[in-house]
Amino acid sequence: MAHSSFHEEDRFNDFYSEVKEIEKRDSVLTSQQQIDRLLRPGATYFNLNPFEVLHLEPDTPIEQIKKKYRTLSILIHPDKNPDNQERAQQAFEVVNKAWKTLENEATRKQCLDVYEEAKGRTDLMITEKRKKLRKEGKHEAIPEDDPSKYKHAVYVMVMKLFADMERRRQQLDLRDQEERKRKREQEIEEEEQRNFQKEWQKNFEESRQNRVNSWQSFQASASSSSKPKKAKKTKYTSFNPPKIKPESR
Repeated sequence: MAHSSFHEEDRFNDFYSEVKEIEKRDSVLTSQQQIDRLLRPGATYFNLNPFEVLHLEPDTPIEQIKKKYRTLSILIHPDKNPDNQERAQQAFEVVNKAWKTLENEATRKQCLDVYEEAKGRTDLMITEKRKKLRKEGKHEAIPEDDPSKYKHAVYVMVMKLFADMERRRQQLDLRDQEERKRKREQEIEEEEQRNFQKEWQKNFEESRQNRVNSWQSFQASASSSSKPKKAKKTKYTSFNPPKIKPESR
């Protein structure tokens, strides 16, 4: 985990250095250089910050933000880059998304709040560093005493906070998708159950008359078999006693 943190820190440092160099020559950047900047490896991570996309400080007035957006969007527009239209389109979409975020007062405030929180966390980190040095009896001077180093520390924290926001957003989206999927599956199951009940009721009604007829036939058969049978009449004949033969001597 520590190795991963150091690696991420190095990436931030390298990117920050490149950003500073780009800012120095911003006025002479070509459309190709801007496209490369916006689509460089790892740019998806850094482009979460709309101020970073437009190369602006967070305290830039909205009128200046709009002006910078127009200038940059024209520079990288696909129609202006016929030999590189696909990448130009991707870069244009990044810039357009950044402007939409900053154009909206509510989402722009959320971005500004990220910067404020980053400053607060950076200041707290500096305080903890000084306490540790004081406890160890060492000189309390730290790299962040240099304004450029302090700005870099805030920048790193800003990017981390934007990344955290994006991860939370993705988690919420995933949770929402799973919930919608669960509800849909439940709706399908309930629909199937209703269809089953309707089919069962239909079959039940259709077979009702057959059951009634069968019952009536059964009743009739039972009633017929329960009637008492008439006794047969016995014919009586007259009794003729045998004749007695005379006894011979």
